[in-house]
Amino acid sequence: MWKVLVTESIHEEGLRILSEAPDVNLVIKVGIKRDQLMEELKDTDALLTRSGTAIDVAVLNGAPRLKVVARAGVGVDNVDLTEASKRGIVVINAPTGNTLSAADHTLGLMLSLVRKIPQAHGSVLSGQWDRKSFMGHQLQGKRLLRGF
Repeated sequence: MWKVLVTESIHEEGLRILSEAPDVNLVIKVGIKRDQLMEELKDTDALLTRSGTAIDVAVLNGAPRLKVVARAGVGVDNVDLTEASKRGIVVINAPTGNTLSAADHTLGLMLSLVRKIPQAHGSVLSGQWDRKSFMGHQLQGKRLLRGF
């Protein structure tokens, strides 16, 4: 039986898959404090986290059974890769896990800029409104070019 500790918010579908696995004891401790983390890690086989949990030498020292650190996200900057590697701990991430959300966000920001939404919002918050200053541009017939 693998004890899998989850320390940050993970999509419910991923949690469902883990909770239904017959060889997994899923322990969810979102927002766990460092001293509690150290206690939980004493008998943890796998740690599933995001960017908010620092996996440094002290954490790894307190996790003698740890075999896997899984980072639900792009980077692994919160994990001491050198130390984990020395201990034979596999560190994995999900480098394409948020590409669709990032693309959506990028398009949303582009649209807000071309339509001058941030400036209009700031103007309204300050009690002013000059509609003609915030007309923006329509996208019909426009092309997005690569490069700068």
